[in-house]
Amino acid sequence: MTIGEKIAFVAMPGQGVTEAKRRLEERYGGVPPGEADCIVALGGDGFMLQTLHRYMQQGTPIYGMNQGTVGFLMNGFSEENLRERLRDAEVASLHPLRMRAMHDGGTEMEALAINEVSLLRQTRQAAKLRIKVDGRVRLDELTCDGILLATPAGSTAYNLSAHGPILPLNAQVLALTPISAFRPRRWRGAILPRHAQVELDILDHYKRPVSATADATEVRDVVRVTIAEAPDVTLRLLYDPEHSLEERIIAEQFLP
Repeated sequence: MTIGEKIAFVAMPGQGVTEAKRRLEERYGGVPPGEADCIVALGGDGFMLQTLHRYMQQGTPIYGMNQGTVGFLMNGFSEENLRERLRDAEVASLHPLRMRAMHDGGTEMEALAINEVSLLRQTRQAAKLRIKVDGRVRLDELTCDGILLATPAGSTAYNLSAHGPILPLNAQVLALTPISAFRPRRWRGAILPRHAQVELDILDHYKRPVSATADATEVRDVVRVTIAEAPDVTLRLLYDPEHSLEERIIAEQFLP
């Protein structure tokens, strides 16, 4: 089946966006997401992440059109030639990160992150973390506001704001980036192979509580967090050839 024969339109709340969705459905038809060969998401990057999470297990390719304030993950909005754009679109295949967070009460919570998994201090006191990679201690103690592990797709988001590296989409690596590191002050993070398993132990967690967040899923008062790529989950994003996600990640590195 050619992509674009059965399109499901989803939109973030807002009168203008709802009206755009209605016009597109009148023009191209619309089916429920469960019956579609392609989902067209109307909104910004935040809504795109919500849509990717919502239909993650379905595996349907998603084509975003920007109707928000930020549109790094989106294509430009146009009501013209949508089927042709979908037919000619390039596919960016991504694997999310799987976070397993152990709560200080002994329960464990699992969540998937498309952009990054981040750990942040919950109080005025800095967090103290021990970092293991593939079972080997790499840093005995990091005193900081937090730390994050970002995918290439998420490397231009929170990771970039925390002065982490921008990663090309096909680089097969992850960025481990500290947030306001105090000791060791000169540690700027690490670039890890995509198959690495990162374990973060929270030291003195009663006095220095830490929360862990996988995209929009937050777990508070964690004592240990493990993060690894989820190779069993594949996301497919569609992009216009002249504005691919790979090109955007490269271009972002040359912005003033």
